[in-house]
Amino acid sequence: MKVLGYNISTVYPCIPSDKKIIINTINPHSFCVAKTDKNFQKALLNSDILIPDGIGIVWATKVLANKKIEKIAGYDIFLHLLKQINSTCGSCFFLGASEKTLALISNRISREFPNVSVLTYSPPYKATFSEEDSKHMYEAVNQVKPDVLFVGMTAPKQEKWVYHYQEYLDAKVICSIGAVFDFYAGTVKRPSKFWINMGLEWLPRFLKEPRRLAERNLISTPKFILEVLKTKAKARKS
Repeated sequence: MKVLGYNISTVYPCIPSDKKIIINTINPHSFCVAKTDKNFQKALLNSDILIPDGIGIVWATKVLANKKIEKIAGYDIFLHLLKQINSTCGSCFFLGASEKTLALISNRISREFPNVSVLTYSPPYKATFSEEDSKHMYEAVNQVKPDVLFVGMTAPKQEKWVYHYQEYLDAKVICSIGAVFDFYAGTVKRPSKFWINMGLEWLPRFLKEPRRLAERNLISTPKFILEVLKTKAKARKS
């Protein structure tokens, strides 16, 4: 697994064209969820590229490894890959979200990245997919054989699905990016550059949806900080 956080321009050149690449993101909440969800943990650990999508990961890397890295949001890797595909007149496939959201994404890409061929599939809205559901999903992807498959079904569902079915998927790059589908479609507004540059992108989202994001920000974040500090203390004693 390659963890990247220095410069987003290093992501695409390191992807060999003859090998399927799985790209996932990690933040303090997903770290905490993975502690108790072993399948999610396996999915993250078996990523080819794991991107630090959270200021907490940047902080932890500095504290534990004394390395300075940059936060790379899922939205950043999404735009970066679209630019690369556009330059090569390639194709991408969006798996997840509603038909309405997917239509908005397709329309926007046609304006901003006219050389990109876009195809989509909206899976049934379920907590767990049946084998038949999943077969329809990966067969829809394989009819296209896209350069990049973007998966947006929320974490940890999306990462675990990709991990389980990656051998069935015929795509060069598979990237799970969750909320990016809604951000790019415009159905959910992404926080402004001010909050992003301050490392507080999570704050406006939490204030808008406190109930939905309470566990992420009020439980997982303190647990993550405590975990990092405990690990640092152990390292000092040893």
